[in-house]
Amino acid sequence: MSEGQDLSTWIGRSETRGDVIDTRTAHALAATLDYAADEVFAAGELPPLWHWVYFTPSARAREIGPDGHPRRGGFLPPVELPNRMWAGGRLQFLQPLRLGKQVERVSRILRCERKRGRSGDLVFVTVEHTLSGEDGVALIEEHDIVYRQPAPKGGPLAGENVDAQAEFRQRIHPDPVLLFRYSALTFNGHRIHYDHPYATGVEGYPGLVFHGPLTATLLLDAFRAAHPDKRVTRFAFRAVGPLFDNTDFDVCGRITGPGTAALWTDCDGRLTMKAEVSFA
Repeated sequence: MSEGQDLSTWIGRSETRGDVIDTRTAHALAATLDYAADEVFAAGELPPLWHWVYFTPSARAREIGPDGHPRRGGFLPPVELPNRMWAGGRLQFLQPLRLGKQVERVSRILRCERKRGRSGDLVFVTVEHTLSGEDGVALIEEHDIVYRQPAPKGGPLAGENVDAQAEFRQRIHPDPVLLFRYSALTFNGHRIHYDHPYATGVEGYPGLVFHGPLTATLLLDAFRAAHPDKRVTRFAFRAVGPLFDNTDFDVCGRITGPGTAALWTDCDGRLTMKAEVSFA
């Protein structure tokens, strides 16, 4: 795609996919996160955000690019910028996804925007996903994807200062096995998450990159563990800096008002993701 191509031509494009919320995949994610499956699935429901291990991509081997991602084109616009990552999202949880049930996902491109950031040109693509089961719509998600130039090698890590007091805090010990298993479950071939020579030598990161959706999942799991009586109705998150497999970090949060909470990551005082929860 040329620099000046009109991205608005992709707005409104849609695709529909089906999947089954099978027990094997759900139990594999529970094992990856070191949870006891009989406790997690006692009600026969999928925890919020765990749907990200379903509806996984199915590009053939010949369609994979040198970074492990499928080559550009198809449903998403073929943006020319080389690096692609999750920027954040907003989700409404209308009813639980139940184990063993067939679910349909309708995806539609809502926005395609070019912007100029401190690190250079950026392209933001927002995709709406609507997941429905036999009882109707269960989940509506807006997923933000950002395309950008590679960050300068050896530069300071992006993030914000941590300035909030946590009500709960849980230490996360990232390691290559955790990242590999989550990549496998999501069928995410992006090499920055499991190929150390590629991540450090080609893309210039100081280690393997921790998945954004995995960070968001751990944040919300920590909130639910601290407040098991709360039912999550909405969740919004935004990535503001990277995490790596060579540094521990904390997932933190606190209640901010009736029915609301703030969540964030704390990596030695550097905030890398922040989120808001609504609950009943």
